[in-house]
Amino acid sequence: MKMQTLALACALALASLAFGATAQTASSAKVQYTADSKAAKARYDSDLKLCVDETSSSARLQCRRDAKTEYDKALAEAKARMAAPAPAAVPAAAPAPTPTPVSQPICPDCGKVVSVSVTEKQGEGGAIGLIGGGAAGALLGQQVGQGAGKDLATIAGAIGGAYAGKKIEEKVRSHKVWTVHVQYDDGYRRSFEFSQDPGLVVGDKVRNAGDSIVRD
Repeated sequence: MKMQTLALACALALASLAFGATAQTASSAKVQYTADSKAAKARYDSDLKLCVDETSSSARLQCRRDAKTEYDKALAEAKARMAAPAPAAVPAAAPAPTPTPVSQPICPDCGKVVSVSVTEKQGEGGAIGLIGGGAAGALLGQQVGQGAGKDLATIAGAIGGAYAGKKIEEKVRSHKVWTVHVQYDDGYRRSFEFSQDPGLVVGDKVRNAGDSIVRD
């Protein structure tokens, strides 16, 4: 019983809402008709005043007829608008879905230069420097002293000459080294050494090329 009573109450509420909406629509149509009628009557009265200025009675009569015709036409149009059903509400268009950004795949061989340093790398002395320097030192040592002292001077000269020759050879073989530090797209870092200026600066995009890198 309670369920039936609740259902009946809901039905009455819906009917009341529908009637209220219909009454509101009818009321709005009547208000619009009243406004249109007043506007048509104002135009009709204005036309009648103009007809008075006609020079002949026949022209004035024709003018009043034309004014009445226009007045009747305006009233008929106002009644038609009042009787016409209200236009159905057009549902708002659904917003276009936002496109999902497509993530670019990570390039494991691609990276960016984060720093470039230039250092002087010392060369390594070889046997040529040792032998050449030792021989020259021994020759100079022979020019000093006599007897046992001369022998000691020769040995000392050979040792000193060998050391000096090694250092000279290291100096001759020293060269500049360009070290380029790269950070890859996956976060990995690696350094590359060049014996000549590679022409790369910080911010350049590079990629692997064998055991080295090239500008991308």
